[in-house]
Amino acid sequence: MKIKRFTGGNLAANGYIIYQKDAGRCFIIDPGYSPRKFITYIREHQLTASGVLLTHLHYDHTDGAEAVSQEADCPILMHEDDAYVYRGRVDRYLKDGDRLDLDGEELQIIHTPGHTKGGICIMAPKSRVCFTGDTLFDTDLGRSDLDGGSEADMKDTVCRVLDSWDNDIVIYPGHDDGCTMKKVRQYNTEFLALLSGKER
Repeated sequence: MKIKRFTGGNLAANGYIIYQKDAGRCFIIDPGYSPRKFITYIREHQLTASGVLLTHLHYDHTDGAEAVSQEADCPILMHEDDAYVYRGRVDRYLKDGDRLDLDGEELQIIHTPGHTKGGICIMAPKSRVCFTGDTLFDTDLGRSDLDGGSEADMKDTVCRVLDSWDNDIVIYPGHDDGCTMKKVRQYNTEFLALLSGKER
């Protein structure tokens, strides 16, 4: 899998374009700012967009979604629990267990509430990568004190979902740099605190 990361906006959010080869299909993940950058890259690489995938509803991940969708002529997809309160357009609801095809590579939608009710991660098992939005970062977790957030949900997500991922999975988060799950287990104190049952 080829991964192009764009970082920008006032909160330095990460957006991604993922694809297998030039002139193939792609998905756009969290185009929260500067939609022209995403469109320019898609056109330069002659990609056909299959959809805009939104990991959650916050503006720094969604503000460019409609512009990218219109220019790339593709739908916007978001988990239904966030889509109900999101003020932008959503063309298709996602749910836990959904599978998407990227030129022969399967993408798995994993519901990971905690930061928001409808937060998702997007796992690509073949490539050993996961796009975690604002659920999981290299050294901390997404905030759970905003609207729709829940510390109890985050703890359940960490213990039931995230801790099941193998050490070689590389996470690509919504902010900051990516890392392996091995590094998460070594340095992410908030992740470790919830696993041990402590407050973070």
